This record gives sequence, C-alpha cells and structure tokens, in this order.
Amino acid sequence: MLFGFIGVGAMGGPLARNLIRAGKDVRVYSRTPQGRAKTLAAGATGVAAQDMQDMAPCDVVFTCLPLPAHVREKMLGPVGAYAFMRPGAIHVELSTIDPGTARDLAAAAGSRDIAYVQCTLGKTPAHAERAEAPLFAGGDQRAIAALADVWPIIGELNNVGGIDAACAVKLVSNLVGMANLAVLSEGLRIGMAAGVDGETLLRLLADTGAASFQLAARGRSMILGDYEPARFALDLALKDVRLGCDMARALGIDPPMLGQALARFTQASARGLGAQDCAAVHEA
Repeated sequence: MLFGFIGVGAMGGPLARNLIRAGKDVRVYSRTPQGRAKTLAAGATGVAAQDMQDMAPCDVVFTCLPLPAHVREKMLGPVGAYAFMRPGAIHVELSTIDPGTARDLAAAAGSRDIAYVQCTLGKTPAHAERAEAPLFAGGDQRAIAALADVWPIIGELNNVGGIDAACAVKLVSNLVGMANLAVLSEGLRIGMAAGVDGETLLRLLADTGAASFQLAARGRSMILGDYEPARFALDLALKDVRLGCDMARALGIDPPMLGQALARFTQASARGLGAQDCAAVHEA
C-alpha cells in the first residue's frame, strides 16, 4: 500500500512516523517544515508531498488536522484531495470534528467511490508515538477490515460502528476530560492554598476518588505552573468542548455542567491563554 498523510502535528506526526518506521511508503504533507522534517526523519520510506495532487496514487490517505474547516479545505473542492484520489482508495479521517462535517466528507468521498472511515484518537501524543493511542473507528466496514494489518502499526483499534459514533466517542471523551481538568484545577488550588505541599497532594489524591487520567497527565505541570503547549493547546481544547456541547444540543440534550466547563475554557482563551497547554484553565 502507498499511504498519504495530511497533517503531522502532535497526534498525526506520531502515527505517520509509526508507518514509516514499519517500512510503509508514506507521502507526508505538512503546513510546517518542522513537522514534515521530524516525520521524514523517522525512516527512508517517507517522502514530502507538495500539494493534494500528490495524494493521487495513494491507496490510503490519512488526515489529522486541527479544525473541521481545515479538513474541508484539504479534501473538498477542485484542488482538494478527493479531486485527485482514485476510485477504490480509502480516506481515514483522524481529526476531532463534528458529526455533520464527517457526514459531508463521507458523502463527498462516496460520490467518487472513495471509502470513508472516521477514526478519532484518544490519549496523548506520547501514547500515539508508542502506537498505544486508542482508535475509535466507524464508517465503511469493508475499508476498516481491509486495513486490519495497518491498525496495529498506528494504535489500538476500537470499531464503534458508524461515523457519528466515532465522532461522539472522542467528543464525549474530551468533554468529560476537559470538565475534569477544570474541576481538578480548582481542587489543586484549594489544597495548596490550605498548606498542602503540591507533590504530597498529587500523591494522596491519586489514591482517592479524585484520581483521574487528567491528574496523572497534567497534575504535576499544574502545581509547577508549567503550561507550555507541548501537550494540548487550550484553544484546541476549547474547540473540542464547543463541538461536544453543540453535538449534545443537536441531539436535544442540554449539558448544564459541561456548559460551565465551556464557559471556563472560553474565559481562559479570552484572557490570551489559548496558545498555552489546556491546563492553563487553572490560570483563568
């Protein structure tokens, strides 16, 4: 198989590098020379792609981009990848996007006999680099089966059935995770203000009902005031929480608690913290 990979940032980059390390031929497209260079350095089977036309001979094209608008831009229209991909090819969309955008992409792909798979990603870039990130895949079942040998190279497959379900798992995960992060930030601030040493507080909370993925992943950076965006930028977290709340309302569900988390992340972004790690909600 010849692979194309559009978007090799924090999460896409590790997956593309895993394919290259496995000796797969990968055409790499990146908006930044840094992301492209880091990915191509993983092995000899990766080559740089200059535009979407370079995706024409690929059997499988992956996209992993920040916003729904970015995916639409790269895939749709006269210069989008669908215009060049051959019938029978597969598009695996890895980005965190809304179900409506995913359905539009699937319809456009189907009109050109391109199979569409929505495959959102869980956990962190470090997990992705080790091929340990959970993959929440839905869509064309024949395409998912055809990639049986590929999934273990990039992560841990969970076939959730449909396109909407694949979007929903990731959005719900980030809704709950980011709400947990906002609550955790308040709890750590309260405990440290009461005189508990930060490291001691982390250790003790990890053995209580306060234990969580966010405590393990971001607790230490929060007590140290380290909000460098190497983990997950706050504005991307805000985007995901907004998409998740919009999805809930489209389903006729009012999410009052998650709406409070959305307000908190919106407030943090408005203070100019958007380029920092999402743990910067602690500073809002």
